[in-house]
Amino acid sequence: MTGADKPAGRSAAGPLLLGVRHHGPGSARAVRAALQAARPRVVLIEGPPEADPLIPLAADEGMRPPVALLAHAVDEPGRSAFWPLAEFSPEWVAIRWAVENGVPARFVDLPAAHTLAWQAQDAEGDGPEDGRGAGGGPEASRDVRADPLAVLAEAAGHDDPERWWEDVVEHRGAGQGDALAPFTALEEAMGALRETETGGGRDRDLVREAYMRLQVRAAQREFADGVAVVCGAWHVPALRRRTTVAADRALLKGLPRTKVDMTWVPWTHRRLSRASGYGAGIDSPGWYGHLFGAPDRPVERWLTKVAGLLREEDRIVSSAHVIEAVRLAGTLAAMRGRPLPGLSETTDAVRAVMCEGSDVPLALVHDRLVVGDVLGEVPPGAPAVPLQRDLARIQRRLRLKPEALERELELDLRKETDAERGRLLHRLRLLGIGWGEPAASRVSTGTFRETWRLRWEPELSVRVAEAGVWGTTVLAAATAKAEADAVSAQGLAEVTALAERCLLADLPDALPAVMRILADRAALDADVGHLAQALPALVRSLRYGDVRGTDTGALAEVAAGLAERVFVGLPPACAALDADAAEEMRRHVDAVHGAVGLLGDDPAPGHGDLRRRWQTVLRLLSVRDTVPGVIRGRAVRLLLDEGELAAEEAARLMGLVLSPGTPPSDGAAWIEGFVGGGSGGGLLLVHDERLLGLVDAWLTGVPAEAFTDVLPLLRRTFSGYEPGVRRTLGELVRRGPGQRGSVTAAGCGIPGFADELDTGRADAVLPVVRLLLGLDPAGALLPGAGDTGRHEADGEDNDPVGVEA
Repeated sequence: MTGADKPAGRSAAGPLLLGVRHHGPGSARAVRAALQAARPRVVLIEGPPEADPLIPLAADEGMRPPVALLAHAVDEPGRSAFWPLAEFSPEWVAIRWAVENGVPARFVDLPAAHTLAWQAQDAEGDGPEDGRGAGGGPEASRDVRADPLAVLAEAAGHDDPERWWEDVVEHRGAGQGDALAPFTALEEAMGALRETETGGGRDRDLVREAYMRLQVRAAQREFADGVAVVCGAWHVPALRRRTTVAADRALLKGLPRTKVDMTWVPWTHRRLSRASGYGAGIDSPGWYGHLFGAPDRPVERWLTKVAGLLREEDRIVSSAHVIEAVRLAGTLAAMRGRPLPGLSETTDAVRAVMCEGSDVPLALVHDRLVVGDVLGEVPPGAPAVPLQRDLARIQRRLRLKPEALERELELDLRKETDAERGRLLHRLRLLGIGWGEPAASRVSTGTFRETWRLRWEPELSVRVAEAGVWGTTVLAAATAKAEADAVSAQGLAEVTALAERCLLADLPDALPAVMRILADRAALDADVGHLAQALPALVRSLRYGDVRGTDTGALAEVAAGLAERVFVGLPPACAALDADAAEEMRRHVDAVHGAVGLLGDDPAPGHGDLRRRWQTVLRLLSVRDTVPGVIRGRAVRLLLDEGELAAEEAARLMGLVLSPGTPPSDGAAWIEGFVGGGSGGGLLLVHDERLLGLVDAWLTGVPAEAFTDVLPLLRRTFSGYEPGVRRTLGELVRRGPGQRGSVTAAGCGIPGFADELDTGRADAVLPVVRLLLGLDPAGALLPGAGDTGRHEADGEDNDPVGVEA
């Protein structure tokens, strides 16, 4: 090609500089048209040169954008940087054009070795997430004296920079006129803006541009004038600037560096929309992807997509709605002086025509289409740490595909595949890879079921690389990490929680080491609060091990020993506590009570009947005057619920504590412990007239000067009741002593309660109750129903025959 034949965007002896906006579909179309017209011999692209060996993978059938180049420090994998690329990114289009046309492609930005070293030296400890920094594109340079996009838009008479850019670039179709004309105009505009800079720009931008100029010179020596450069438009004037090689090398002298590894990782549209991450974050990647991919009539095709989404959500949207929305979008664009309807016009049209003015369905359109949950894919041949390869192999075997869209996964641990899925997710959580988070099950609370909320984020690839230091497989890495965490754990509760996680993750090699440390810590820790806090996790571990067939003999021995130490130390530890400490100890009492109930009578040989011994401790707590009222009240309530204390005795103890000789604050605390704390105490008062009468009489007798002191405690206690319970209590109190009667008694006259028991309605429920309990119509257990019932009851005593009786 002679000098006279060269396009206007290329100087007589210079490279073809194509300034772009990162993630801009208009820029991407223009780059493709320019490369097709110029046919360069080499394509240089803004990006880390360490990724040059990865460029051929772009042609692999398994590569599907959005993807990102990931660089991480070899000695510190958590120190990393991303270079995201979408299908509509100009850099990706340039890579694909080069690979498809057999033209060499190279990255020419500052090496990631320097970028990551800069991160380590950053005074704030948080360098830019992407390797381009904040100078990667027009909109990413807003902190350089002024926003270039805003300045250009203002000069053109527009107050919205994003809308102006859409009109002049993104809505410009490919092949309209000279393919290089937009780049020439943009270069002139950016050159004029950079001339207004004082001090020559930011130091890091100057260093990057010096490196890029050196790489362009090297390519020119090799390929003469057949060099094309695709970079952020802000850098084009600097690359065109004539400088000496010595001056550029001087800027690069003494740069810090570190050893890095690079690979391709999947990315998401949602992650592209976060401006806090990639410097050129965009708000509407789904819309931009549509603009780039639509062969014609983008507005009509977009509104058809919107209609399809709303129909899937059972909204009534017809073809007439689509036609009217297209017309309205076009009318709005004409009124606003725009060449084509943009996202704002189509959004307004959808709101008015398809959503009937409501923003609720419009939010769904924004989430699913404007942003989207597209997750890219990389081929298996992409470089990866051994742990990543093992994880990918397990994911394929278990048919557990990573997805950007959050979803719930219900697991039945009696099925081998589901059990393996649960173990994998627990192991990943232990390694700090939060692909899944446990959630409350909608089906059952049994220990044979788990519910997970899954969502794969691109940052998890970094977490996998970080976890690679612990081992080459998920099992080995999780085992090593558990052992290290046990050694470094600060408290007993941390070790017990770790033991529980080891059982959930099925780490038999890690469990013995964790148990040794647990036994040592338990023997040395004399704090009853720590022991009581650790016991519930140990008991849960026993139950998880039981349903998973794990040998938990050593765990049972430690749990029983821990329970005995709690029994001995709890009474003295409950003496002379202030209000806050008493409330905390009350929670410990509740936790220990639940744990002992699940442990059973004799969980380990030689420890006797733990449940009976715990009841003895509760009796001691219920009558000792030095124990705070909230703990004494709770001890009485627990004994009453267990059937170990007669209702008459509970009423007597309440009468004593609510007698005139007891300070009102102590009586209020006792009431809070007895009927508060989410223990169902409201229903107890509803159904026991004696207890309600005692509380009523005590409350009416509290002196006026003490009433304001006890009111917060009482308010906190009674505000925790269900509205129906509070309403019934109010009605009973209104009727006054001697006229209340039990709410279950005939003729009570309270709304919601009949004068007589309705046996017909009660009988109608029995078939459903029998079905839930696994009983046949005669009341006998159905085959196999007993075990399932007990498992699904989360380990509690659930004898169907006893319930029916």
